[in-house]
Amino acid sequence: MPLLCLFLLFSGPALAERITVFAAASLRGVLEDVAALAQEEVILSFGGSGTMARQVAAGAPADVIMLASPLWMDWLAEQGVAAAINPAIVARNALVVIGPAGAAPLDGPEDLAARLQGNRLAMGQRDAVPAGAYAQSWLRAAGLWDDLSTHLAETDNVRAALALVARGETPLGIVYATDAAAESGVSVLYEVPAQLTGPIFYPAAALNAAGAPFLDLLVSPQGRAVFARHGFRAP
Repeated sequence: MPLLCLFLLFSGPALAERITVFAAASLRGVLEDVAALAQEEVILSFGGSGTMARQVAAGAPADVIMLASPLWMDWLAEQGVAAAINPAIVARNALVVIGPAGAAPLDGPEDLAARLQGNRLAMGQRDAVPAGAYAQSWLRAAGLWDDLSTHLAETDNVRAALALVARGETPLGIVYATDAAAESGVSVLYEVPAQLTGPIFYPAAALNAAGAPFLDLLVSPQGRAVFARHGFRAP
């Protein structure tokens, strides 16, 4: 066999395809498990949905993007990212109030201020992090925004808000139900009614042909089973 043919034959496995995925921070655990099922090497990059969307719009080399809000996917489409026009809805979530592990549940949203005792309420940054925007919508609907808006600890992503409560740096936080389930240092004190936040969807899009296999895996029965195992709701 010619030397060139031998080189091509044996160099193939070393050139395995790599898929780069930009995703909302709340997807860290579930996407790590989905990536483990992929035949390709998957590189995962996490952050706030707004941060991820802006990086893709600026030309960052991502093959797939998955966000925590359709609004940021719509924004990407407005920036000329054609793949964002018709994304796949992969999963749903819910918003919860968390406190330290073992803390007593809240009787209702009216207990928030009393439980805070002048301390900070951790949540995602309302202008860039979908969990923060959902939290703001709920607090406005519950008539609590004016009282609590000056007592916020806003973070760059929802997992950072989770960490503030888990470390005892803030007494309460507003995060996704799946975030709370992934952290043994916190307890769910109140589940926010879905009608006060609007539906919480996770859209995903393959930005090029290289990303298509991973998007197919996300929406496959195998991928959806992983999302269910992590507490995400079916789309």
